[in-house]
Amino acid sequence: MNGLQVFEKQQAYYRTGATRSLEFRQGQLAKLRKVIEEREAAIMQALREDLNRSEKEAFLLEIGLVYKEISFMQKHLKRWMKPAKVKTAFTHIGSKGYIVPEPLGTALIIAPWNYPFQLAIAPLVGAIAAGNTSVLKPSELSPAVSEVMSSLIQDTFDPAYITVMEGGVEVSKELLDLPFDKIFFTGSVNVGKQVMAAAAKHLTPVTLELGGKSPAIVHHDANLKLAAKRVAFGKFINAGQTCIAPDYVLVHRSVKEPFIELLHKSVTKFYGKDPLEHPDYGRIISGRHFQRLCDFLQNGEITIGGRADEMSQRIEPTVLTAVDWSMPVMQEEIFGPILPVLIYDELQEAIDLINARPKPLALYLFSDNQAIQKRVTEAVPFGGGCINDTLMHLATPYLPFGGVGESGTGAYHGEESFRTFSHMKSVLKQTTKFDFAFRYPSAKGGLAIIRRLMK
Repeated sequence: MNGLQVFEKQQAYYRTGATRSLEFRQGQLAKLRKVIEEREAAIMQALREDLNRSEKEAFLLEIGLVYKEISFMQKHLKRWMKPAKVKTAFTHIGSKGYIVPEPLGTALIIAPWNYPFQLAIAPLVGAIAAGNTSVLKPSELSPAVSEVMSSLIQDTFDPAYITVMEGGVEVSKELLDLPFDKIFFTGSVNVGKQVMAAAAKHLTPVTLELGGKSPAIVHHDANLKLAAKRVAFGKFINAGQTCIAPDYVLVHRSVKEPFIELLHKSVTKFYGKDPLEHPDYGRIISGRHFQRLCDFLQNGEITIGGRADEMSQRIEPTVLTAVDWSMPVMQEEIFGPILPVLIYDELQEAIDLINARPKPLALYLFSDNQAIQKRVTEAVPFGGGCINDTLMHLATPYLPFGGVGESGTGAYHGEESFRTFSHMKSVLKQTTKFDFAFRYPSAKGGLAIIRRLMK
């Protein structure tokens, strides 16, 4: 079937009302979890083929997060679906107000290649919980995962309810031309702009999970050993191909040298003395991305790492120093295992450097000073982040995940996923036991009464 046929079948299925009941939604979430459990080994093998992802990373960053999201939805869905009664305004005595969660309809979920399973299925969990039908468009750059996911969905769900459409850019363009009720896109800022422009033609609501240059600040009072370990974890996992990876580090001048030394020790502990030979160190997704990253290695001075192997498409965990904002590595999101380190003397200098650029998707601050923590989180706009850690804010269903400005619009995870794929419908139930005559055009003195009430 082509995109239009798929869309029309899903719209027709949605209009039957089959997706709306709590029992149906819970049943579909249970089916999804069961089939993932049954095919966990196949998913892990596909992730190994596409990204050389280890079983531990595959479970931690992809499959485990999806299990957690499904369980959270199943636990709270009944409460979220209930109409929420709101207070009655004095001007509306006798009425009752409700907010009724309603499915949006048919959702298009466009997923990226860097976490190809989790970033497709986690939004789908929200779409299912909210009562929508869904079309998944995985990335053609992760073909093994795309194939497994397509098979998994096809063998489990009616395509009129959930289906996967594989293919390249032409398939995405075909789907974006259709009047979906919701578009959920994860990917680059440039493509996000194209998605938003396409959605505007139909006034389709969008959630854009994008990226940008997410900074880490290492202040002089930080626990340097932990800071180095957690920055190395956040930056070099999946070979740096993580939208919320620290893109660069601003480190206080007084602790720059010990921080870099500890960073080197952490990299060696994680990936050995020769990361290019480590069996579980990730590879760059494509030759084009590999070459782009290799070009960045010409910027600044290589302090740690720097070797690249074209055959395996791997680049060592690399730290660059002596970089400045005019260099290409500081002009665009790196999305690879290259970490520029810059220095600052006063905290305000670091804050001003970040705020002079587009709002980042994430920010990481390493400091034990609560006043410093409060100052940075209030002074710098960013999508989400951590104090004294990296990445982990993404892994809790209690925190909405999303960007701001160029790093994205909208959020998901946990209840926010349910709300993202729902319309919160306002309903006012008015009494018929009495009526206020002053509101009608024929009422004498009505304006004076309305003035008193409204003031």
